[in-house]
Amino acid sequence: MENTTPSSVLTEADLKEKVVKAIKTVYDPEIPVDVYELGLIYEIKIFPVNNVYILMTLTSPSCPSAESIPVDIEKAIREIEGVAEVSVELTFDPPYSQDMMSEVAKLELGFM
Repeated sequence: MENTTPSSVLTEADLKEKVVKAIKTVYDPEIPVDVYELGLIYEIKIFPVNNVYILMTLTSPSCPSAESIPVDIEKAIREIEGVAEVSVELTFDPPYSQDMMSEVAKLELGFM
């Protein structure tokens, strides 16, 4: 059966998958692991129509990359075809801890 859905129409699941892939291209310059695997992304929400909301944290409030990482995430998501608006909100509640890292990140950084 042929797919009759226009390519510009993404399902929420498809868009969320593309958002995660885009976020995985963003790295903390001081750590060789992407921000998604580091556990810095608390929430990804998709609102109609293709509006993306990201709730994230940083490894510390005094992180030297506090200005650049959220901007880099927003830019990466905006490059996804079909995305309307992107909102990146920064929070420190709950505070970041190494427990939030994925196993991939822990292995990469030698914590396992």
